[in-house]
Amino acid sequence: MDDFTNPAELALGSLTSPVLVIIERNVLARTCILSILKREFAGFEIVEMPTTSGLHWLSGKDVRLVALNMEDRQITDPSIEDSLALIAECCPNAHVALLSNRDDDATAVAAMQRGVRGFFPISIPVGVAIAGLHLVLAGGVYRPLPIVEAPSLKAIAQDAGARERSGIHEGNGVTKILSDKTMVDLTPREQHVLAALELGLPNKLIAAKLNLSENTVKMHIQHIMRKCSAHNRTEAVLRWSGRFNGKDPHPRIP
Repeated sequence: MDDFTNPAELALGSLTSPVLVIIERNVLARTCILSILKREFAGFEIVEMPTTSGLHWLSGKDVRLVALNMEDRQITDPSIEDSLALIAECCPNAHVALLSNRDDDATAVAAMQRGVRGFFPISIPVGVAIAGLHLVLAGGVYRPLPIVEAPSLKAIAQDAGARERSGIHEGNGVTKILSDKTMVDLTPREQHVLAALELGLPNKLIAAKLNLSENTVKMHIQHIMRKCSAHNRTEAVLRWSGRFNGKDPHPRIP
């Protein structure tokens, strides 16, 4: 395989098909990614290249997304910053996704602050990555969800007792419940689903992220709503976070 897509092939390619670009220095990895993307994004022209220097050949193309592998490098690495700048210059209407050997939250946040719409650690499953790319192409933002341990019932009870002993009261002298989460017993999996709901992720992406079926995700959401005494998913998130004010937020029903 050539080191990058032949410019002549680009010139002869469809002038109307949207373009998805993968920039990966490793030939074997690039070949594997290209094969997957061609299967999953049949309506796109897939262009692959080892570096951003080939982006100039895409002038006039409808580039929708550029996926750049930053490998082990920091987001502040000059080579990454130069690559992001060149992508913005050559493909101003394209969303940018970064592949990274790093999976820390700080790197993901730094990427988002630079306008990146998708952050994909190479440790995530292929299905999750594909769902995330679809989300980015649809105008959304993808980054891995930090997995947190659910508090135990004992911890919840201790927290509630501490709040009561601290003397936090309403004006009528009744102890104030700062958040409905002290009253709700969610399983660890339900808390992971709820964390995804808080980010506004659709059921399909939640299922891919948590390695569940969409029907299982819907079941968890129904359980969460029942336990939170909520009429819909948004109200459940608001009740859990303590921001519910009694008004119907009119969210999407799962």
